[in-house]
This record gives sequence, structure tokens and C-alpha cells, in this order.
Amino acid sequence: MRDTLFYVDRSDVLPGRLGEAEAAMRELVEFIEAAEPRLLAYRFHVDAAGSTMTLVAVHPDPASLELHLALGGPKFRAFVPLIRMRSIDVYGDPGPTALDRLHAKAALLGGAEVTVHAPVAGFTR
Repeated sequence: MRDTLFYVDRSDVLPGRLGEAEAAMRELVEFIEAAEPRLLAYRFHVDAAGSTMTLVAVHPDPASLELHLALGGPKFRAFVPLIRMRSIDVYGDPGPTALDRLHAKAALLGGAEVTVHAPVAGFTR
């Protein structure tokens, strides 16, 4: 099985901060797209009420996630006054370095729980 990682995080958008949060999302996406050519997908979504932000990312391997957390780490600070992260879910083994960085990101953005889901069966093309 390939080392592809699927990453999903969910956050509450703080009241009155949706516009600023959306601007921060666009700015981060622009930076990440230019800086991380190996990242397969990186998409922010907001629910219809504008109260929940979800990020979905697909990394080809744990090294891609480690790079993302190293490069994006300083950029995540822009979200501190805008959101409270509820959860981080990683599908696949991120490795110990990325897992430590994910816990740090979760603490920075509101103390979210980090859950790693081990693969059992499946494929990635």
C-alpha cells in the first residue's frame, strides 16, 4: 500500500470572523500551492452557516506532510484570532515528526484532538 496520507481538520469560525477567515484561507492556499508542488490536493470548505471550516489535503507520503507543516507552520498563526480548531484526522501513518507537529498545530489553534486512522484495506491510484 502506498504511503498516501489523507488529512482532514475541522474548526469553528469565530463569530463575525468569516470574511477574515476566508481571506486567510485564500492567502494560505496561494502560498502552499507555490511552495509545495508535491501536495496532491489542498482545499478549504465552509458549511452553509459559515460557522465550520474544513480543510482536506492529500499528501503523496509522510515527507510531504512534514514539509507542509514546516513551511506552513508560521502561516497557521494568522488563523489564531479567527478559528478554534475542533479536530485533526489523518488517514495513514504520518510518522513521529509530523505527528509531533500536528499536536503543536492543534494546540496553537485551540487544543483540537489529533486522531490517526490506520489503513486496513484500499488503494490509491
